[in-house]
Amino acid sequence: MEKSNVETKVLADALTPRQIVEELDKYIIGQFEAKRSVAIALRNRARRQMLAEEMQDEVSPKNIIMIGSTGVGKTEIARRLARLVDAPFIKVEASKYTEIGYVGRDVESMIRDLTELSVSKVKAEQTSAVEEDALELAEEKLLDCLLPLPRSLKSQRTKEPEDDFEIEDIDGDVDTDEEDDDDIPFPFDLLEAADEQNETLEKQRERHEKTREKLRQRLKNGDFEDKPVEINMKSRSMPFVEIFSPGGIEEMDINFKDMFNNILPNQTKKRRVKVSEARQILMQEEAEKLIDMDAVISDAIERVENSGIVFLDEIDKIAGRESRQGPDVSREGVQRDILPIIEGSTVATKYGAVRTHHILFIAAGAFHVSNPSDLIPELQGRFPIRVELKSLNQSDFKSILTEPKNALVKQYTALLQTEGIEATITKEAIEEIAALAFQVNESVEDIGARRLHTIMEKLFENLFFDAPDLEDDSVTINADYVTGELEAIVKDQDLSKYIL
Repeated sequence: MEKSNVETKVLADALTPRQIVEELDKYIIGQFEAKRSVAIALRNRARRQMLAEEMQDEVSPKNIIMIGSTGVGKTEIARRLARLVDAPFIKVEASKYTEIGYVGRDVESMIRDLTELSVSKVKAEQTSAVEEDALELAEEKLLDCLLPLPRSLKSQRTKEPEDDFEIEDIDGDVDTDEEDDDDIPFPFDLLEAADEQNETLEKQRERHEKTREKLRQRLKNGDFEDKPVEINMKSRSMPFVEIFSPGGIEEMDINFKDMFNNILPNQTKKRRVKVSEARQILMQEEAEKLIDMDAVISDAIERVENSGIVFLDEIDKIAGRESRQGPDVSREGVQRDILPIIEGSTVATKYGAVRTHHILFIAAGAFHVSNPSDLIPELQGRFPIRVELKSLNQSDFKSILTEPKNALVKQYTALLQTEGIEATITKEAIEEIAALAFQVNESVEDIGARRLHTIMEKLFENLFFDAPDLEDDSVTINADYVTGELEAIVKDQDLSKYIL
């Protein structure tokens, strides 16, 4: 079967699984199996778009369950994956849909929120595309504020010279009994006066245009950035309406913003701001006029349906426990409400109907108490890929500190550089930090890579406080310095008192 150029381009533009893993390796240490699974699932999306239309609907997304303790990289893998392919992404906690009884948010709200994010993203892209045109229109308005059109020229815009007199009736009867013939202007005299008036207005117009062009050049050069100017801008205030609805405002099928915009007249208010600020305000208003919102919404919904990623965190919190007698109504209720969304349904949003049939769902949970098999069978079947993430060891902590792009060591040294201090962290210090983080995780509670943040904050606490007053412009952090700063938590058995 021959593939069209468009279909071939879809697969050619998509990253290969190996490229996806390589990109994820720049930010996440280890967890190769999890990276491999998400890379395959992402590539299969591009492959699906190359199939025949009738088969595309039959190919379901390869949803994934990540099993691992907190801080091992589950959320980071999903977030980096979405950024990598520029896909609409949202992270939700499954546990927030239940709270000692089903009183949480409507599960469909995750799709509404994802659609909202997608619309904002596409709108920002369209705004960037029309930025140059919006800038030109904004500068025209600024010039109108800096150099208003003279009143005489304003009248000419709505009133043509020939409107000042009529020449059709020059042969008509004139009542000579009321006035003397010498006092009546001859029509050709009127024409001559009009020509003189037109000549004067033409000179004014030319002078105004020359001055405007000079101002335009100075405006582009930034000569008026701090000059105050008065502009008319749309009033963005909306009437306050508070609605208590458990299902969300979308269920009422009412867009209150549009409703009030239709009822209330467009209000403008005068505001005196600097030219630099006025340019941004006017650019935003002009960009909104240039953007086709119907096309934005259509594109956004298409991205959600074909490229959207929903990260369902804490899914183990809604899994039933074997120790319980009978079904857990609250947890099973949430699972059964989530099931249609994952299986594929149509969710009504304020932007239109959104189909969830091909949205990729990545679930994650520690599953310390429960197991994936405790989920209802229907939900288990919708997550064909299961991958277990390994707990981080001392070697992983050492790599996390130094290897990723914008690693922790780079972040903390860069923060000190803003105070003019060059900080050097030795290899021995990094090994000591990694060893201490691993020790605390083993002794207190394993919170994964997040432990490094608490350790680093404690280590740099005194430096950050004293940095503005330090005379030396260089600091070396070695193993002895690490031991000295963290001596209290090393000796004290109750490590949580200092770290957590």
